[in-house]
Amino acid sequence: MYLNKHVLTLCVCALRRQRALKPGQSPYRALLETLELTNTKLTLQLINDNNKVRLLLELYRLQGNMTRVKINELKPLKPRFEVPDVLINDPPTEPLSLLSRDENGVVLSLGADSQRLIVSAKPFRLDIMEGREVLLSLNSRGLLAFEHLRILEDGMWEETFKSHTDSKPNGPSSISLDFSLPGVENVYGIPEHADSLKLKATDGGDPYRLFNLDVFQYEVFNPMALYGAIPVMLSHSAQRTMGIFWLNAAETWVDISSNTAGKVRPTHTHNVRWISESGIIDVFIMLGPTPTDVFSQYASLTGTQAFPPLSALAYHQCRWNYNDQEDVAAVDQGFDDHDIPYDFIWLDIEHTDGKRYFTWDPHKFPQPKDMLQGLLDKRRKMVTIVDPHIKVDSSYKIHNEIRSKGFYVKSKDGGDYEGWCWPGKRWRNWSDPQSKKGKQMNCMFNGPEVTMHKDALHGNWENRDLHNLYGLYVQRATAEGLIERSGGVERPFVLARAFFAGSQRYGAVWTGDNAAEWEHLKISIPMCLSLGLVGVSFCGADVGGFFKSPSTELLVRWYQTGAYQPFFRAHAHLDTPRREPWLFGPENTALIREAVRQRYALLPYWYQLFYHAHHSGQPVMRPLWVEYPQDTATFSMDDQFLLGEDLLVHPVTEEGARGVTAYLPGKGEVWFDVHTFQKHNGAQNLYIPVTISSIPVFQRGGSIISRKARVRRSSSCMEHDPYTLFVALSPKRFAQGELYIDDGHTFNFDKQKQFIHRRFSFANNALSSRSVKSFLSHILFIFVVTLLDFCLC
Repeated sequence: MYLNKHVLTLCVCALRRQRALKPGQSPYRALLETLELTNTKLTLQLINDNNKVRLLLELYRLQGNMTRVKINELKPLKPRFEVPDVLINDPPTEPLSLLSRDENGVVLSLGADSQRLIVSAKPFRLDIMEGREVLLSLNSRGLLAFEHLRILEDGMWEETFKSHTDSKPNGPSSISLDFSLPGVENVYGIPEHADSLKLKATDGGDPYRLFNLDVFQYEVFNPMALYGAIPVMLSHSAQRTMGIFWLNAAETWVDISSNTAGKVRPTHTHNVRWISESGIIDVFIMLGPTPTDVFSQYASLTGTQAFPPLSALAYHQCRWNYNDQEDVAAVDQGFDDHDIPYDFIWLDIEHTDGKRYFTWDPHKFPQPKDMLQGLLDKRRKMVTIVDPHIKVDSSYKIHNEIRSKGFYVKSKDGGDYEGWCWPGKRWRNWSDPQSKKGKQMNCMFNGPEVTMHKDALHGNWENRDLHNLYGLYVQRATAEGLIERSGGVERPFVLARAFFAGSQRYGAVWTGDNAAEWEHLKISIPMCLSLGLVGVSFCGADVGGFFKSPSTELLVRWYQTGAYQPFFRAHAHLDTPRREPWLFGPENTALIREAVRQRYALLPYWYQLFYHAHHSGQPVMRPLWVEYPQDTATFSMDDQFLLGEDLLVHPVTEEGARGVTAYLPGKGEVWFDVHTFQKHNGAQNLYIPVTISSIPVFQRGGSIISRKARVRRSSSCMEHDPYTLFVALSPKRFAQGELYIDDGHTFNFDKQKQFIHRRFSFANNALSSRSVKSFLSHILFIFVVTLLDFCLC
């Protein structure tokens, strides 16, 4: 069982020690006589006047309006862990120039727009200014804390949790730093949490926790840790958007508080404190100033969303588990019999021979090649789920190979680390993360909080240092293995439940073991929005809920919501009744069929959005404030969202709802109901009566969206069908849109520049088309144009 009360975790002492520090006078002082300024960085020593331990501060001005701050021990007993493999390269720097210096500190130029970085000496503090405005301050509340490594007597700092012991051989090593954000009223990000999009103050309660765990049926509206951890926070006001990227893979907590100061013109300030159990302080400050700028800045550090195969954006059918080959064939035929398209059918871990992964059960799946070929003949595919743990079995080739090569994680005493999970007794598979070799890791049922002990060893590093990296390495190894298997030709599709910053480069994620409850349907929206803000556009939630059994109404509403989220997959627990779409009566089958078909009709638009996400880092599914950054009415909204900038979706997520109120943004804008073509003005709350068949979706006036009206059994069967352009006119602007086409599955779009990318305009009652970059001149496509005019419906 997962224990969501943070006071029960093994690392409670570090959190308690750090939270016991109160804002006030910092013991840290900058030793200005040690300052060194080169063309690429500034270095400066800090000293803790309480214990005389010295730290090394490094400051970098990065290209793209970013600042990097690193703080480490000046002379640690041994190296402290610095996160590898997350940054796509060593971020390029720009020169820092010294503007002034005295006994109180130094002032550095950050280049354009009168941006300056002020280093105050006593107490140590950093301020980033633009003109007279403070954009962000570090250690302004005096909560910098750096527990230095030390030589200890055995067991001096040992902690216990039930039957588990954490030896802490180097004693406490936690770090902390506070950030103040004047003028900021809203902060977002730091997934994964089943909570509102706008982050809440943690005063008097638990902090947000980042620690990758296997969580069964998680609670909603809770800062508890879940499956992934991305230590990136965005701040937003009507004047500016910024970001903080805390590059640390240890267990991390984030405290948030806010206050309002000033009598005449009150100024709102958000205070954010980051605490990590070990490692160093390595933080990237992304100065925006727009949401688009922050997305680009973060993408320049950790990369963009992997461009998925077109079929991966279609509908996936899964449960734990389809029983055998006959069951797979029956489900596949059921979709044809009920005229519902799908692209992937999934097999969970029961397809293996006794949980020996990368094998097939010889009795249930005796002819897997024939099964797969049968699906391919119908232009469909299969995904097999593999859990990254290895069964201890001397007749199991993979186990023997891993053991012989010494790839297993070691326990604190140096032996191979053992645990228990689905195969029974099994070992972790992990290599030194610096070596970039095979890496595998997941849950362990007999460990603390269903995970590995923190003092287990990966080469020279303790698990506590790099715990949150595991999911990224597993997904990376899988994606790279699939690419290698195809000879570098095919784009892989890899779904992961655990993730970290940079995981977007390797595939999709989902929100884990949710439940068939209305609250879990609702929370899927802010969870996906939060992921999109920090680079992970390809995300979704189990349609219908993994645990429990949904009511028919809930199931229908979940299909209608999932059809407009980036990853669209139905999934269910082993012990739940079957819930294929045709098992709930013909009326409900028709409703689900219509939702799935709406997804397929929009695949050209989805594909275009992911193409842009891959190239620019812009989120596919985004909060309204991203496109309307000065509209304060949008800042707390997380029950509706935009797909790109042109589709607004307000799913129905209330049981028995007879209507929803959607906010249509943009003064002077117009929005068209995509089902009725009815026009509505922007900058208003619109009440929409709904029935069980309603999916409120609106297209922005001034946009052109591509669809495919002929929905077939799978996306690849639609490849050569015509496109329909939906042109939504606007009194403010002429209509514009795009269409992106490639072969849908290879890297030829990148390596050989084989694609079509066209931009459309509609003005003066005429549609025009021009090439952005087109190289597939042999592709023939036909357009049907539908006008959504403000006088035509």
